[in-house]
Amino acid sequence: MLSEQIQAKINRELKKYPTDQKQSAVMAALRFVQDEKGWIAADDMADIAVYLGMPKMAVYEVATFYHMYNLKPMGKHTITVCTNLSCTLGGAGDTVAHLQAKLGIGFGEVSADGRYGLREGECMGACKDAPLFTVNNKKLCGRLSKDKIDQILAKLDQL
Repeated sequence: MLSEQIQAKINRELKKYPTDQKQSAVMAALRFVQDEKGWIAADDMADIAVYLGMPKMAVYEVATFYHMYNLKPMGKHTITVCTNLSCTLGGAGDTVAHLQAKLGIGFGEVSADGRYGLREGECMGACKDAPLFTVNNKKLCGRLSKDKIDQILAKLDQL
């Protein structure tokens, strides 16, 4: 069941679209659930489908197509590293290796303390700042070096 807060947010989002195009709010609805719960379960997708009057499979297709949705718990801070060509050429491999060594996890894993999850992501549209990653799909961090990564992790450890 979608919380009242999520329903209110979806209702605000729905005002942006014609009444017969409720499915246009599906990406926002998925984001609202993830922001509240930290991830999106199959039951959440089913609830969104009912709320927006669309097939469950259509919601699932959106949730699995985009890399910004967590379909399992991914820790308090989910770091998504861009590994597309520009970032790879810009040093994404070094970024991944450093993060894996520092956090002790690989892609799709969560640190033992539950603080960090690590994901591989598609292009984030900021190739000039390669290599880069996002934190919780909210903050884009670019032009990464080992020192800069360590500084970002230190700040996250304080949250």
